[in-house]
Amino acid sequence: MYPPVNDQPRYPVDVHQGPMLVSGAPTPNPMYTYALHMAVGHAPGVARKWSTGLCHCCDDPANCLITCFCPCITFGQIAEIVNGGSTTCFISGAVYALLLGFACLYSCCYRSKLRGQYDLEEAPCVDCLVHFCCETCALSQEYRELKNRGFDMGIGWEANMARFQQRGITMAPIAPPGMTR
Repeated sequence: MYPPVNDQPRYPVDVHQGPMLVSGAPTPNPMYTYALHMAVGHAPGVARKWSTGLCHCCDDPANCLITCFCPCITFGQIAEIVNGGSTTCFISGAVYALLLGFACLYSCCYRSKLRGQYDLEEAPCVDCLVHFCCETCALSQEYRELKNRGFDMGIGWEANMARFQQRGITMAPIAPPGMTR
Protein backbone atom coordinates (compact mmCIF):
# COMPACT_ATOMS: atom_id res chain seq x y z
CA MET A 1 0.00 0.00 0.00
CA TYR A 2 1.25 3.49 -0.79
CA PRO A 3 1.65 6.01 2.02
CA PRO A 4 -0.78 8.93 1.86
CA VAL A 5 0.66 12.19 0.58
CA ASN A 6 -1.25 15.31 1.67
CA ASP A 7 -4.90 14.77 0.75
CA GLN A 8 -4.24 12.19 -1.96
CA PRO A 9 -6.00 8.81 -1.74
CA ARG A 10 -4.21 5.75 -0.43
CA TYR A 11 -4.95 3.84 -3.61
CA PRO A 12 -3.03 4.00 -6.87
CA VAL A 13 -5.14 5.69 -9.52
CA ASP A 14 -5.19 5.17 -13.25
CA VAL A 15 -6.97 8.26 -14.63
CA HIS A 16 -8.67 6.22 -17.36
CA GLN A 17 -9.75 3.23 -15.25
CA GLY A 18 -10.27 4.90 -11.87
CA PRO A 19 -8.88 3.59 -8.56
CA MET A 20 -7.15 0.21 -8.80
CA LEU A 21 -7.41 -2.42 -6.14
CA VAL A 22 -4.28 -3.34 -4.24
CA SER A 23 -4.29 -6.76 -2.65
CA GLY A 24 -5.60 -6.45 0.87
CA ALA A 25 -6.78 -2.85 0.38
CA PRO A 26 -10.46 -1.98 0.71
CA THR A 27 -12.24 -0.53 -2.30
CA PRO A 28 -12.38 3.26 -2.36
CA ASN A 29 -15.48 5.31 -1.67
CA PRO A 30 -17.77 5.26 -4.77
CA MET A 31 -18.31 9.03 -4.49
CA TYR A 32 -14.56 9.57 -4.74
CA THR A 33 -14.54 7.46 -7.89
CA TYR A 34 -17.45 9.47 -9.32
CA ALA A 35 -15.81 12.80 -8.55
CA LEU A 36 -12.50 11.59 -9.99
CA HIS A 37 -14.11 10.50 -13.26
CA MET A 38 -15.98 13.77 -13.57
CA ALA A 39 -12.84 15.82 -12.92
CA VAL A 40 -10.49 13.90 -15.25
CA GLY A 41 -9.70 15.70 -18.45
CA HIS A 42 -10.35 19.19 -17.15
CA ALA A 43 -7.27 21.32 -16.76
CA PRO A 44 -7.51 24.02 -14.08
CA GLY A 45 -8.14 27.46 -15.51
CA VAL A 46 -9.71 26.12 -18.71
CA ALA A 47 -13.38 27.05 -19.01
CA ARG A 48 -15.93 24.30 -19.53
CA LYS A 49 -18.88 24.50 -21.89
CA TRP A 50 -22.42 25.02 -20.60
CA SER A 51 -24.45 21.80 -20.45
CA THR A 52 -27.09 23.35 -22.75
CA GLY A 53 -27.09 26.19 -25.23
CA LEU A 54 -28.44 29.67 -24.63
CA CYS A 55 -31.37 29.19 -27.02
CA HIS A 56 -32.32 25.67 -25.88
CA CYS A 57 -35.16 26.98 -23.74
CA CYS A 58 -37.57 24.32 -24.96
CA ASP A 59 -35.41 21.59 -23.38
CA ASP A 60 -37.40 22.38 -20.22
CA PRO A 61 -40.80 23.68 -21.42
CA ALA A 62 -42.24 24.21 -17.93
CA ASN A 63 -39.33 26.40 -16.88
CA CYS A 64 -39.45 28.21 -20.21
CA LEU A 65 -43.06 29.25 -19.60
CA ILE A 66 -42.44 30.26 -15.99
CA THR A 67 -39.38 32.30 -17.01
CA CYS A 68 -41.25 34.05 -19.84
CA PHE A 69 -44.19 35.12 -17.68
CA CYS A 70 -42.55 35.51 -14.27
CA PRO A 71 -38.73 35.58 -14.48
CA CYS A 72 -38.48 36.60 -10.81
CA ILE A 73 -39.37 33.00 -9.82
CA THR A 74 -36.61 31.46 -11.92
CA PHE A 75 -34.14 34.10 -10.80
CA GLY A 76 -35.01 33.51 -7.14
CA GLN A 77 -34.40 29.77 -7.50
CA ILE A 78 -31.05 30.35 -9.23
CA ALA A 79 -29.93 32.97 -6.69
CA GLU A 80 -30.73 30.74 -3.70
CA ILE A 81 -28.58 27.91 -5.08
CA VAL A 82 -25.74 30.17 -6.29
CA ASN A 83 -25.65 31.98 -2.93
CA GLY A 84 -25.50 28.68 -1.05
CA GLY A 85 -28.76 29.38 0.79
CA SER A 86 -27.64 32.70 2.29
CA THR A 87 -30.67 34.38 0.67
CA THR A 88 -34.02 32.73 0.08
CA CYS A 89 -35.74 32.29 -3.25
CA PHE A 90 -38.49 34.68 -2.16
CA ILE A 91 -36.13 37.52 -1.13
CA SER A 92 -34.00 37.24 -4.28
CA GLY A 93 -37.06 37.07 -6.50
CA ALA A 94 -38.65 40.07 -4.79
CA VAL A 95 -35.51 42.18 -5.21
CA TYR A 96 -35.38 41.14 -8.88
CA ALA A 97 -39.05 42.12 -9.37
CA LEU A 98 -38.55 45.52 -7.68
CA LEU A 99 -35.62 46.43 -9.91
CA LEU A 100 -37.89 46.51 -12.99
CA GLY A 101 -35.74 47.75 -15.92
CA PHE A 102 -32.45 47.15 -14.12
CA ALA A 103 -33.06 43.51 -13.25
CA CYS A 104 -30.77 42.34 -16.06
CA LEU A 105 -27.83 44.11 -14.40
CA TYR A 106 -28.61 42.39 -11.11
CA SER A 107 -29.04 38.96 -12.69
CA CYS A 108 -25.86 39.19 -14.79
CA CYS A 109 -23.89 39.29 -11.51
CA TYR A 110 -25.36 35.91 -10.62
CA ARG A 111 -24.47 34.51 -14.04
CA SER A 112 -20.86 35.59 -13.42
CA LYS A 113 -20.93 34.01 -9.97
CA LEU A 114 -22.37 30.75 -11.38
CA ARG A 115 -19.71 30.67 -14.09
CA GLY A 116 -17.01 31.18 -11.47
CA GLN A 117 -18.32 28.36 -9.28
CA TYR A 118 -18.34 25.83 -12.12
CA ASP A 119 -15.56 27.18 -14.40
CA LEU A 120 -17.99 27.82 -17.24
CA GLU A 121 -17.00 29.75 -20.34
CA GLU A 122 -18.28 33.26 -20.89
CA ALA A 123 -20.31 32.43 -23.99
CA PRO A 124 -21.78 33.38 -26.37
CA CYS A 125 -20.65 36.85 -25.18
CA VAL A 126 -20.05 38.75 -21.93
CA ASP A 127 -22.54 38.11 -19.12
CA CYS A 128 -24.12 41.57 -19.02
CA LEU A 129 -24.73 41.53 -22.76
CA VAL A 130 -26.31 38.05 -22.58
CA HIS A 131 -28.70 39.23 -19.86
CA PHE A 132 -29.41 42.59 -21.51
CA CYS A 133 -30.21 41.09 -24.94
CA CYS A 134 -31.93 37.88 -23.88
CA GLU A 135 -32.78 37.86 -20.18
CA THR A 136 -35.25 34.96 -20.32
CA CYS A 137 -32.91 32.73 -22.34
CA ALA A 138 -30.03 33.47 -19.95
CA LEU A 139 -32.13 32.67 -16.86
CA SER A 140 -33.42 29.48 -18.47
CA GLN A 141 -29.88 28.38 -19.35
CA GLU A 142 -28.65 29.01 -15.79
CA TYR A 143 -31.64 27.11 -14.38
CA ARG A 144 -30.95 24.13 -16.67
CA GLU A 145 -27.24 24.21 -15.79
CA LEU A 146 -27.96 23.90 -12.07
CA LYS A 147 -30.62 21.26 -12.71
CA ASN A 148 -28.17 19.25 -14.86
CA ARG A 149 -25.64 19.42 -12.02
CA GLY A 150 -28.04 17.56 -9.74
CA PHE A 151 -29.97 20.33 -8.02
CA ASP A 152 -33.74 20.02 -7.67
CA MET A 153 -34.58 23.65 -8.27
CA GLY A 154 -38.02 23.44 -6.70
CA ILE A 155 -36.90 22.45 -3.20
CA GLY A 156 -34.28 25.09 -2.38
CA TRP A 157 -30.78 24.98 -0.95
CA GLU A 158 -31.41 23.31 2.43
CA ALA A 159 -33.42 20.41 0.98
CA ASN A 160 -30.83 19.89 -1.78
CA MET A 161 -28.03 19.69 0.78
CA ALA A 162 -30.04 17.18 2.84
CA ARG A 163 -30.63 15.14 -0.31
CA PHE A 164 -26.93 15.19 -1.22
CA GLN A 165 -25.98 14.11 2.33
CA GLN A 166 -28.40 11.18 2.17
CA ARG A 167 -26.66 10.04 -0.99
CA GLY A 168 -23.23 10.52 0.56
CA ILE A 169 -22.34 13.42 -1.72
CA THR A 170 -20.44 16.18 0.03
CA MET A 171 -20.68 18.56 -2.92
CA ALA A 172 -22.95 19.03 -5.90
CA PRO A 173 -22.11 16.60 -8.72
CA ILE A 174 -20.15 17.85 -11.68
CA ALA A 175 -21.90 17.35 -15.02
CA PRO A 176 -19.82 15.53 -17.64
CA PRO A 177 -18.78 17.65 -20.62
CA GLY A 178 -20.86 17.41 -23.78
CA MET A 179 -19.77 15.85 -27.05
CA THR A 180 -17.00 17.65 -28.89
CA ARG A 181 -15.57 17.36 -32.35
